[in-house]
Amino acid sequence: MPSGVPEERIDGESPADHALRLALAKAQAIAGRHPGALVIGADQVAAAGERVLGKPGDAAHCRAQLASLSGKTARFYTACAVLGVGAGVRLAHVDTTTVVFRSLTADEIERYVACEQPYDCAGGFKAEALGVALFECIESQDPTALIGLPLIWLAGALRGAGYHLP
Repeated sequence: MPSGVPEERIDGESPADHALRLALAKAQAIAGRHPGALVIGADQVAAAGERVLGKPGDAAHCRAQLASLSGKTARFYTACAVLGVGAGVRLAHVDTTTVVFRSLTADEIERYVACEQPYDCAGGFKAEALGVALFECIESQDPTALIGLPLIWLAGALRGAGYHLP
């Protein structure tokens, strides 16, 4: 469900804190409307050094973002919150994934963007699809976090909340 939570960054807020604040706010917004439900909220913020990488929105911005990442490292902060108002559940976590991009040519970037059109993805790629070909390596405790939801942590949180998985 869309939460309606504004996603603007607060001045001085770290990318990890931004992702965590939004995941909690999104879960709280939905939990307020559905107090008997167990609600999962998530958000992801990408950064290259001090620069936050937004969703490119169109082909030109996507190409520029990927060109700026060529041969560099980016970090993806994926936050997840589990709230159950009625059950008294409040769990939250931030997973950090480091992605090292290989040196990309303009032709490679052009082909990738034309094929996948990842305009709504932070960093300008889809790791679950052809975007993985843009990397030298990925370092993460939970590889699913790069796609937007840290499922290893989430499964443990749900087990901790009393759910039987699998």
